[in-house]
This record gives sequence, structure tokens and C-alpha cells, in this order.
Amino acid sequence: MADGPLKKKIERALKPRAYPLFLAEKAAQIVEGALPKSVDEDGGGISNGEKEKIVVLGVGWGAAAFLKDIDTSKFDVTVISPRNFFLFTPMLAGSAVGTVDYRSITEPVRQINPKANYLEATATSIDPEAGTVSCESVVCEGTSCAIEDFAVPYDKLLVTVGAQTNTFGIPGVREHCCFLKQVEDARRIRTAIVNCFERANLPYLSDDERRATLTFAVIGAGPTGIEFASELRDFVESDGAKYYPDLIRFVKVKVIEASPTVLAPFDESLQEEAIRQLERPTRVKDEAVASKLPPDFKLTELLLNSGVAEVKESSIALTTGEDIPYGIAVWAAGNGPLPITLQVIDALKEREEGAEGGAAETSSEQADAQDAARGRLAVDPWLRALGGEGRILALGDCSCVVTGQLPATAQVASQQGEYLAKLLSGGYDFFPGRDEAEGIVLPPARGRGGDDGGEKSMSVSESIAAFACQSGGDFAAPFQFLNLGILAYTGGGSALAQLQVTPDERGRVKGSGKVGFGLWRSVYLSKQVSWRNRFLVFVDWTKAQLFGRDITRV
Repeated sequence: MADGPLKKKIERALKPRAYPLFLAEKAAQIVEGALPKSVDEDGGGISNGEKEKIVVLGVGWGAAAFLKDIDTSKFDVTVISPRNFFLFTPMLAGSAVGTVDYRSITEPVRQINPKANYLEATATSIDPEAGTVSCESVVCEGTSCAIEDFAVPYDKLLVTVGAQTNTFGIPGVREHCCFLKQVEDARRIRTAIVNCFERANLPYLSDDERRATLTFAVIGAGPTGIEFASELRDFVESDGAKYYPDLIRFVKVKVIEASPTVLAPFDESLQEEAIRQLERPTRVKDEAVASKLPPDFKLTELLLNSGVAEVKESSIALTTGEDIPYGIAVWAAGNGPLPITLQVIDALKEREEGAEGGAAETSSEQADAQDAARGRLAVDPWLRALGGEGRILALGDCSCVVTGQLPATAQVASQQGEYLAKLLSGGYDFFPGRDEAEGIVLPPARGRGGDDGGEKSMSVSESIAAFACQSGGDFAAPFQFLNLGILAYTGGGSALAQLQVTPDERGRVKGSGKVGFGLWRSVYLSKQVSWRNRFLVFVDWTKAQLFGRDITRV
């Protein structure tokens, strides 16, 4: 069949927008977001006059961005999550050693969008045919607690549950390692660090026992692992030396990585700089303590090309044959799907299994795309889950765009959340209608299936996107990720910054040392979701600098 005009139009829309036009579109969106929003009481509802029900699973980066921008005058929004707050995950490493307080990097979900309904529960399954989410909530009265099951109906379901730590099936990881995904993880690590120092300070331990107790193993040399190792070294050099001066010579932070380098997403020159920063001699601030340490004493040791074969109760067996004793092992080596993500995948698969004829061909294509997603929800360029009939959307770490893999970062999830909120609020119909003449699935269309069915005026940003895609504004432009760059703290007031000015490698602006540290702090401060968070984080940084970190166990 020859390509028809509609097919060519959609193919043009799928091509990435030219970078100058894409930047202009983003700039227009920022300006539009700062302007007062007009309230349209009649728009966006379903045909019976009621508001369309959107159920959001999760309160991570994508959900927070979506809740900020969704028009609640048009939609009845319900958020379901066992956690009633948003967590600024990049600063968990700092909270694990007391650089910042846990409450400073959390924001109640009800404050992000007071007009959205919140249910503290865990989503256990979905029924795509009935349009319901089955949930489980722990209800406590006095000292007794009971598990209550209930179902929540939806017109559209947004799956943004993120991911859990992937242990890759390695024996002993889940039983003996600490993870760094939630506030509870950071609190557990912070307590364990102080426990190790207090135990090592007991008079009856031998030097070998002290050395084993004060060996902190960090498995994984990605941004999470490197930032935690760097924050931990900062703690030892400043506060540890002040409170436990005789124990510093026994401390070792070992970063274990299966690949030959660290910080894989960064440019090679910045990877080398990170290795130099991690392997530098220690800088204990107390001169009396520093004088007792061996010359060129290093707190941090990098073990590259060293996979983990097994984690035992007090030692780690490496694939190199080495056995490393440890006091604490922190696993920061990858992401895996949550049970609810796998259940949604299975539910959509079951829905398509009975298809016949042309639908069977579509089902086969969907199955192939889902297999390639490797445990994540396969979504089209408009973030519609394949097989979800436009009613199920997914973003962030739990999703995989079929046209190209995106990095599993907060930056991607945030932009996807903003994108979906703008399309839904703008009146786009997400049902994936099919043009039988040309045999193609249609993108979300403006006004298709809406109440009035008429033309809707476009904003400046939408006009730019329509011009860039040559779509005339009748179809939504697909999601396009604007890579702003990546950051990583490497300790001692140094950080790495890789900013992306243009899409290619020539457009990378790189910084390290104090310059990188200034960028790292300013970006992390500005990206907090509220002025309350910004103030608290700034105060925490100031307190840690002036008075040191708090090592009390409460």
C-alpha cells in the first residue's frame, strides 16, 4: 500500500523536532506555566457532564510534575500510593549520613495539588475491562491493624510507580544489603553507620575486628553509589574524626563495580575525574587525627571489574575470588520492576490474547514490543500503554517508549509528567483510533471524542510544536526529551556537571571541582518542589557546615 497523506503526516510528527524549535516550544511552555490559568468549568468532562476520573499510581517525579500541571477543574484526580509524600531521591545519599534531614527533602502530596484526592494504599492489580484498580490499605485503630481491600474506578489510569532495586538474583543481597530508594532506607543506613562506629569503639575488639566493622561496601558505581560513598567519606573526614579520632585509621569505603569504569552516563573525561576524586588521599580536618594516619592514607577504594557472586552475613564474595569483610553493605546496582507493573503488563497481555485476524497481528506486534521493554510497560511516543486503548498511560522508570529507550532519571519522568498533563488539560483524546484506509493507529487528536467536537485554540507552545511536526495542530506532537545534563557529587566540596547545550556531544559543557559543586548545589536547590523544601535544605547545609552532622540515634 502506498503511503497516504495522513501516514506521511504522522511519520513527520514522529521525527524529533528541530532543536531550535524544540527549545522555543519549551520556553513558551515555561512562560505559559507562569501565567494565571483560566478556569474552564465545562471543558474536559465526559459526555454525561461528570468530570473524567484520572487515577494516578505513585507519587514520584512523574506524578509530582503531572499533579502540578493537570487542570483539576476538568478532571477528578485521585492519587494512590502507600507513601503520602514526594521524595527528592537524589539527596537520599546526603540524608543517610545526616547532611540533610529527611523531612527537608519530602513534600506532602496533598500540598503539591490540594484539589487532588489522595488514598494511602498499595495498588495490587488492575482490571482493564472493568476500568478499576484493586487496592490494599492497612487501617489501624488504637493498637490493632487490619488490611482492607477496595477498588477504585478510573476513566484514565496513569502508572508512574517507578521501580524497585534489582538484585539480579544474586544470593544474599536482599537478606544482608541495605538499599537506598526510600526514606526508611536512608534512616536505616544512618543508624547502621553510627552502630558500626560505636561497636568498633568497644575495648574488647581486636584491630582486625574493628577494620572489618568499619569497612563500608558500596555495590554499584552509578550516580547513587558514587554520591553515597562521597557523602560517607565527608562524614568520616569531618564528623567521624571529631567523635571517633582513634578509629579513623580502620575505616575503609569500598566501591565495588562490575564494569571497568564509574558513572557510565558521563563523558569519559569526567569519569576519569571522578576516579581521581574518589581515590585521593583523605583530608581529615582535625590535624591531631591526621598526624596519626599513615602517609597518603585513603578512605575510599575502587574495585572495578569486580562483580558480586554472593553477599554473606559478614563478607562479600566477588567474581574475582576475593572475599571482602564488611560492616555495612549498600546495594546501588540497578532497577527492577515492581509487582504492580508486572501485573499491568500481564493484564494487558491477557486482554489481547483472544484477538483474531488483523487484531491478532496487532497483538503480536504489541507482544514483541512488550518483550523488548524487559519488565517495563511498553508505551507509544504519546505515552499510551500498548493495548490500553488510550485509557492506560505510563511514564518514568516503569515505562519504555517503543521508539527509543530513555534514561531512567528524574529529569525524564518530570518532563513526561508535564507533557501528559498539558495534553490532557488541552482536550486531546487519547483513544488510539485506527484509520482503516491507511491502516495506521492515530495519535491523540485535539477535540476528537470531546463534548463539543469543535476547534480549540492553540497555545503558543502548541503552535510551535504543530509547526515543527507539520501536523497543523490536529494531532499531538509526541513526547520529546530535552536533556539538560547530569550531575554527581564526588565529595570534599567537589562535583561533576555535564550540561547539554545542544543534542550532540559537541554541545556538552563540562565542569568539575568547585565549579561543578556550585552547579550541583544550585540545581538541587532549585529543583526542590516547594519554597519550604528549598529553605529547609539550605538551612541543613548551613548547619552541617557550621556545627557538623548529628550522630544521635533517636
